[in-house]
Amino acid sequence: MAEPSEATQSPSVSSSSAASGPDAAGAAAGGGGSPGAGPGLGGASCASSCAVHDLIFWRDVKKTGLVFGTTLIMLLSLAAFSVISVASYLILALLSITISFRVYRSVIQAVQKSEEGHPFKAYLDVDIALSSEAFHNYVNAAMVHVNKALKLIIRLFLVEDLVDSLKLAVLMWLMTYVGAVFNGITLLILGELLVFSVPIVYEKYKTQIDHYVGIARDQTKAVVAKIQAKLPGIAKKKAE
Repeated sequence: MAEPSEATQSPSVSSSSAASGPDAAGAAAGGGGSPGAGPGLGGASCASSCAVHDLIFWRDVKKTGLVFGTTLIMLLSLAAFSVISVASYLILALLSITISFRVYRSVIQAVQKSEEGHPFKAYLDVDIALSSEAFHNYVNAAMVHVNKALKLIIRLFLVEDLVDSLKLAVLMWLMTYVGAVFNGITLLILGELLVFSVPIVYEKYKTQIDHYVGIARDQTKAVVAKIQAKLPGIAKKKAE
């Protein structure tokens, strides 16, 4: 009697498994499709972050040196001249180079009686148009950071956390003294020097720096805890 019952049950089991198979396949296909909806945005952001990381850590010395030297010269020029003057000189220098090279190649072609064509033809034929998909990807990536910044600004200025708002107030008070000594261009120059020097120094002396940073962090936490204990609003929240 057991064999007929098993025989009658097997079709239902097979049919249920067969029915669940397409559903599972569909779910798998749907699950596999949804993460792929934004691979371009994630891949682009990952590629850009990796490129910046390699740049500031001097992975390619020639590339980093070129970027660092160019931006530093730009900032030093802006510190000495106006923005209009710097932009005009840069455009004139670039035009002088391209026009001189174009005239030189034209003279060489006329003397040699060759028909090589325009010397910049390979660059003129390059398609530099920005596709709508790439534009939307960049906009979406930027909107993520903009929304985070807006939430942080609202949280700080509407005093969601009193300690964080006080930290911002102290920082801005200190920045008034910094602004009295340095202007914006000087701060940008110092910032660039720090960006291109601190990461590589930290990579070489990571253990020692982490040790002293940990000590400073512990002392800062102790001071913040004492301040929070003396503030009535924070003490009530902890008690609750």
